[in-house]
Amino acid sequence: MKNIIEVKNLTKEYKNLKAIDDLSFEVHEGEILGLLGPNGSGKSTTINCILSLLKFEKGTIQIFGRPMAPNAYDTKREIGVVFQDVAVFEELTVEENIDYFCGLYVNDKSLRKQYVTDAIELVGLNEFKKFYPKQLSGGLLRRLNIACGIAHKPKLIFLDEPTVAVDPQSRNNILDGIEQLREKGATIIYTTHYMEEVEILCDRVIILDKGKVIASGSPEELKELANMEEKVSVEIETITEKQLEEIKKLKNVDEVHYHNQNLIVIYKKGKNNLITLIDYLGKERVLYDKIYSERPTLNDVFLELTGKELRD
Repeated sequence: MKNIIEVKNLTKEYKNLKAIDDLSFEVHEGEILGLLGPNGSGKSTTINCILSLLKFEKGTIQIFGRPMAPNAYDTKREIGVVFQDVAVFEELTVEENIDYFCGLYVNDKSLRKQYVTDAIELVGLNEFKKFYPKQLSGGLLRRLNIACGIAHKPKLIFLDEPTVAVDPQSRNNILDGIEQLREKGATIIYTTHYMEEVEILCDRVIILDKGKVIASGSPEELKELANMEEKVSVEIETITEKQLEEIKKLKNVDEVHYHNQNLIVIYKKGKNNLITLIDYLGKERVLYDKIYSERPTLNDVFLELTGKELRD
């Protein structure tokens, strides 16, 4: 399997703080890699080092098998970057913005025209190509931001929270567009606060904390790291402390939490856990509304490994 990015023993320090601590990982050709971590974990610093936007004290970075450096312009032409903050020109239309950013890499006007058309179609902005940014909704602005970053058809794309604060239609459009980019051969580094997007899109996930890789694997492989077999959620208006204590003593129960009229029961192992819980609630005449069981999610794994909410 060909590596598009190779990071070896990367260390970046700020005074007495190691933002990146002897970090090593690879990104494989054609994959969507989810790069996750709580605030301060080193995600942004890692990406900025890979792009040679930051100097670092130790380590090596190769992209496309070539050493990355601030003056590695041939390499940078094959990279697309879409940062979280929208950066477009207010005085240019959608089409003119995309043409400008594409023109930084593609000089041939005929080829650039086709690339701009392709980018507009990819993000679904055909109806808005003559609009100015101030006329666009937040979701449409996000789509424009992505189009500007990928119009030159880069082989490697960095997407930093591209769906934050957008409407469902734009979110689905963006996710579909990312899938299309991968299908056309792009390798993608994806950061997000939405774990469901990671499960939908990412072939592999790396979780960072304190500048180190603390877990790596496919979404399904990471779920196996969760120290639980099953999580049952029950909407209950009223339940006593005595009943909560008795539920903790049921077979296979590991943890019990009750907050905002929602009972969470976590099991480490076993079968028929849900039936046992329902039987107990019935015997105790505890009235409940919705009840459902689920396997561990990526968010469960994330919290277990880092002890922090992704949005902290």
